[in-house]
This record gives sequence, structure tokens and C-alpha cells, in this order.
Amino acid sequence: AGELIQTAVIALRSRMTVQDIGDELFPYLTMVEGLKLCAQTFTKDVKQLSCCAG
Repeated sequence: AGELIQTAVIALRSRMTVQDIGDELFPYLTMVEGLKLCAQTFTKDVKQLSCCAG
């Protein structure tokens, strides 16, 4: 979970919006990809998101 915590701290310190996080590129198959998907649910229809949403 280290990469998830580090990314979340950077996002908070940088005052990133959920849109900013959702627009970032993250390596797939990591916990931090989940953070990106969570951010995307604020601006996209959850039903249209897939495991490879982007």
C-alpha cells in the first residue's frame, strides 16, 4: 500500500482535485490505480467504468 499512501499524500499536498487525479496516468495493476478509478467516479457514470477505465 506504500505507493497508494505516497500518491494520496502528494495529491493532498498539491491540492489536486478529483479531476486532476482522474486525469493522471498510473501503472495498471497497482493499488494507486484504484485511487484513480475512485476519482473518476466523481465525474463519470460508474456504470460506464471498467477495470481498464481511462
